[in-house]
Amino acid sequence: MEHFLASQVDITYVLSLYPSIVLPKTTTIPKPEKLMDLSPDDSSGLSDDLETLLPQPSESDENAAFEFKKTSHNTLMALIKYLQKKGYNIVEKAAAEGMEEVVLDAIGDNFTSARSKKSNKRHDNVPINSAARDMAAILDTALLQALLLTGQPSAALELLNGLNYCDVKICEELLQNGNHYAALLELYKSNSMHRESLRLLHQLVEESKRNQSHAGEFGPEAIVEYLKPLCGTDPMLVLEFSLFVLENRPTQTIELFLSGNIPADMVNAYLKQHAPNMQGRYLELMLAMNENRISANLQNEMVQISLSEVLEWYSELSAQQMWDEKAYSPTRKKLLSALESISGYNPEALLEHLPPDALFEEHAILFGKMNQHELALSLYVHKLHVPELALAYCDRVYDSAVHRLPVKSCGNLYLTLLQIYLNPPKTTKYFENSIMNLASSPNTSTQKVSSVASLKSKVGRKKIASIEGAEDMRIGPSNTDTTIEESSEEGGSTVMFDQVLDLLSRRWDRINGAYALKILPRETKLQNLLPFLGPLVKKSSEAYRNSSVIKSLRQTENLQPKQVKDELYNQRKATVKISRDSTCSLCDKKIGTSVFAIYPNGKTLVHFVCFRDSQNKKGVTRGSLLKKR
Repeated sequence: MEHFLASQVDITYVLSLYPSIVLPKTTTIPKPEKLMDLSPDDSSGLSDDLETLLPQPSESDENAAFEFKKTSHNTLMALIKYLQKKGYNIVEKAAAEGMEEVVLDAIGDNFTSARSKKSNKRHDNVPINSAARDMAAILDTALLQALLLTGQPSAALELLNGLNYCDVKICEELLQNGNHYAALLELYKSNSMHRESLRLLHQLVEESKRNQSHAGEFGPEAIVEYLKPLCGTDPMLVLEFSLFVLENRPTQTIELFLSGNIPADMVNAYLKQHAPNMQGRYLELMLAMNENRISANLQNEMVQISLSEVLEWYSELSAQQMWDEKAYSPTRKKLLSALESISGYNPEALLEHLPPDALFEEHAILFGKMNQHELALSLYVHKLHVPELALAYCDRVYDSAVHRLPVKSCGNLYLTLLQIYLNPPKTTKYFENSIMNLASSPNTSTQKVSSVASLKSKVGRKKIASIEGAEDMRIGPSNTDTTIEESSEEGGSTVMFDQVLDLLSRRWDRINGAYALKILPRETKLQNLLPFLGPLVKKSSEAYRNSSVIKSLRQTENLQPKQVKDELYNQRKATVKISRDSTCSLCDKKIGTSVFAIYPNGKTLVHFVCFRDSQNKKGVTRGSLLKKR
């Protein structure tokens, strides 16, 4: 090998001496006498040595197998060293030619379009027209085979990781037969055969799940890592092979889509066509991880998917007469959570699909989204029979509106709930009529729901009007008695007193106390209202006392500036009379017509010059005392 390296023997001739090394079909093996500039004696001597050291190529397959077994490890190791030393210059020339083609193609030379376009690596399995790259392909293909035959798969993997020109067909068969899957993946990757590489990865992951083989090397994470660089170049290929990992590693797959900037609309459309069972899962994860990346259309579609699953579940239980309004499957919990947290869907459209006699909690949430608060509260109270949900609904609306509306306006919803407790038959009938209107006219459901507020009973209209003007209302004996009689006659014995008292005691600070007292039935005992009236009166007294204190402080604050101004005016009004006999208190001379100063007591007169000199002397004295200290 050292002689071959120092001489001009063609690589293909050297490789022809190794029957176990398969060369590309386009390779021609030159005769040694044409390639070697040796004397006849030297040539014959070298040939004799090669015949004794290396096995000669044979014609039959049986002889080839026999010769392969005879090839020694040392012989192949020598060939590896020879190819590695020869390969540096050859691969460098091939890379230079490839870079030149890329540059020419970039500047628009048309003559390069007929040639195979290769940059640093062979990205397409096309014929090579460059002599340098022909030789580089022969060298790398032979080197890879020699490394594998000598039991060096790690070195073969390192070769494929770098710049190489290995023949895909020959190396693929060899790597498959030897189960060298990591090297085979690199072979595909170096030639941009990403689809074949991903298929192999998917197969390996499936086998590892069944047989626990290659479990640490080939898992779903390997597919995710492989897909990351492809997001920007081939997003459709990423979507095609992400279905498997989306099911097994959903969070990592969503992060892959986000990091690769694959539009959510594209992902959703692909899943809708090829994997509809994964569409809802994808939208849920996207919403949980990054709500801003989900458009209103996708949010609406996600809710529609969840609703269809719940309706299918409801139909099955209804057919078996096993439906229970308080039954919550995981899908229904997911739907309720989505309806409450998402704001991008169309509630009117969803209401058309809901059955009128079931799924009342879903109805309530949708009515709440449409600001039909009375309908929503009626459902919670009279259909679901869960007052806690009604109170939680009021709290939720109050907390969301308190920053935008006056506090008194936000508290009107609690008064609506109070009226529902006081008039159960009226509100139940009102709800049933509204639902029937929606069910009978699905195409005009939006108009029906928007006009629900105008269909209220006379008492309801009076009470809502009273709520809006409650802040200016004063309680009088006559109108209070009238309202109590109306409530008692309409509600009768079905008034929900316990719920009314509980609401008043728990939310006394959010309810207009004057109006609440006005609409309570006459038979309500004052003792039962103590939990409501106690803190309410205390708060009112504190508010009155605080207002009085604030008023007094403001009055005092306004008086103080006036007193100061009056005193300043009086001081400025003071007069000093200078006569002929007026003298300076410092020098005892007469003031005369000189500039004078007067001390704050209004009596001591001094010449201004004397006053200034006395001030200067005081400053000098203080300075000397400070120096002594």
